[in-house]
Amino acid sequence: MKPTDEQAAAADHFHAGDHLALQAGAGTGKTTTLALLAHNTKRRGRYLAYNRAIACDAANRFPNNVTCKTAHALAFAAIGHRYARRLNTPRRPAWHTGRDLGITKPVRIGERDLSPKTLSHATLRTITRFCHSADPAITHHHVPRLRGLEEQPLHNQLAQLFTPFAHKAWADLQHVDDGKVRFDHDHYLKIWSLTNPKIAADFLLLDEAQDTNPVVEQIFNNQRSHAQLVMVGDSAQAIYQWRGAKDVMTGFDGTALTLSKSFRFGPLLAHEANRWLAIADAPIRLTVQTGLRVPELTSLNCDDIALGDGAAVQCEGKGRKQRAVPLDRPVQDLMRSWLNERADRGGDPLFCTRTGRRLTRDAVAQRLSTHVSAAVKVCPSLLEKRVHPHVLRHSCAMSLLQAGVDTTVIALWLGHAGVRSTDAYVHADTTIKEQALARTTPVTVRPGRYQPADKVLAFLDRL
Repeated sequence: MKPTDEQAAAADHFHAGDHLALQAGAGTGKTTTLALLAHNTKRRGRYLAYNRAIACDAANRFPNNVTCKTAHALAFAAIGHRYARRLNTPRRPAWHTGRDLGITKPVRIGERDLSPKTLSHATLRTITRFCHSADPAITHHHVPRLRGLEEQPLHNQLAQLFTPFAHKAWADLQHVDDGKVRFDHDHYLKIWSLTNPKIAADFLLLDEAQDTNPVVEQIFNNQRSHAQLVMVGDSAQAIYQWRGAKDVMTGFDGTALTLSKSFRFGPLLAHEANRWLAIADAPIRLTVQTGLRVPELTSLNCDDIALGDGAAVQCEGKGRKQRAVPLDRPVQDLMRSWLNERADRGGDPLFCTRTGRRLTRDAVAQRLSTHVSAAVKVCPSLLEKRVHPHVLRHSCAMSLLQAGVDTTVIALWLGHAGVRSTDAYVHADTTIKEQALARTTPVTVRPGRYQPADKVLAFLDRL
């Protein structure tokens, strides 16, 4: 098969010795491309597969100079075989394990009573989170957050309680022959990673990089000093974040390339898929542009959208007050496509589940979290913020304010009872205050923001 231009470009960079991150969509020949790279070199390589089935399939497609294994298989060969007697032992109730670790009494934190069973489950989850991480030791941030104890002071109390038990459990897992805590495959992978292993290979190929645990990412990246690193995956198909995996491609230090030509889908199906990907964003796009509250959004019917001249969405806000919010051209086009899919069934919910019921607040939040996970790759500061659907309403208000829209109009746009609620956005925008100060600057003073000298800053630091 003749390689595509994108595959040929990947081969050129590979032979030049570059570290590579290949973003490959569905059906674009990820494994075929990696095999193409391997067939054109005599160097020793390792292909790290996501699971055993993929590794076995890849072994039939790669040349003899490439060994196809999972990360767990490498860890088992190096260290895991020593723990073979502890693997696949019968499952035990978590509270049995907790009792052996000394968890025998309930504990009260804040307004919640924690039973020994709950404490035992959380301790074992702490070990799991540690094993998925790249951290060298168990710390407080490995302790999971429990319902009702989300506030930081309460979580700190919880972490202080759990961490000693987690250390005791991890020490138990170091015993080769026997122990109280059930030993599984993630345990020997973590133990292996802590030895800072060196994989004997001239190049490493990491598949499904969009769903890689930090511990595997660390092992992979630590080979950079002696091996060429190549990872491939599709960030749009990341599905295992819930078990600690993350997309390691976006932050990878290497040449970023793409594989976009799909051999699995024809152009008509690809067009349809792209159209649905755009339509799936309709609730979020509509919220950002109109500033609707989540209940206002989820209560919309198809006939609440008016397109054409004077395009707007009709909604009922607090106090049963009716208002119409205008729609810009991109949102109009998006809603037109969506209404076509909904067959414009007037009184039916505008946004519904696959069973036809209205979206819930949680469903909107889940959709937003998907976008936040993608946005974190280009704006890491989002990790430190709690982004919920109501934030989109604030974003709408701030964008209107920064565009010069009067606060009385913004109050009408958002359905506020008065401008007093809207004044908060004025105080939040320091740019407006700077502009006001700039207008009062005497003509003899040089315009611009004051920049203190180093001596002034040093003086202030000493205060």
